[in-house]
Amino acid sequence: MSATASSGIRQLTTFSLGDFQYGIDVMRVQEVTNSLPVTQIPIAPDYVKGLINLRGQIATGIGLNELFGLARTEKDTSKMTVICKVDGSLLSLFVDTIGDVIEIPDADYEPIPDTIQGPIRKFMTGVYKTKGSIISIVDLDKLASELNQTLEKQ
Repeated sequence: MSATASSGIRQLTTFSLGDFQYGIDVMRVQEVTNSLPVTQIPIAPDYVKGLINLRGQIATGIGLNELFGLARTEKDTSKMTVICKVDGSLLSLFVDTIGDVIEIPDADYEPIPDTIQGPIRKFMTGVYKTKGSIISIVDLDKLASELNQTLEKQ
């Protein structure tokens, strides 16, 4: 949780994949960038897009659409990345658009609804209700754990 969590307010970096809105605790985000060159990794799962050189630091590129099992559309571009530090490693999350950093009251938080099924469910911690949408909260630790387990099996 961020430093603001104790005051009952959480700060989230928001982004979208297609028509869906997501958020990550702002304290877990290192930076947001335009798409960077990606070096492919042979025999990697389809959601591992490759490695990115971020000013001398190597980040693993993750295609969230593929990981979450979301259908791709013709307009999907994934031209933005959200760079997050997880357990000393960098993850570069490919997203369609970047939203704002928002402050949202903890009172607007709800556990993952039972209606959310499929691969995405295990990568969420819950949802926040806003006036215009629902923001699904991505669990970076579960995402990193899945990546590590998948790569260990390779």
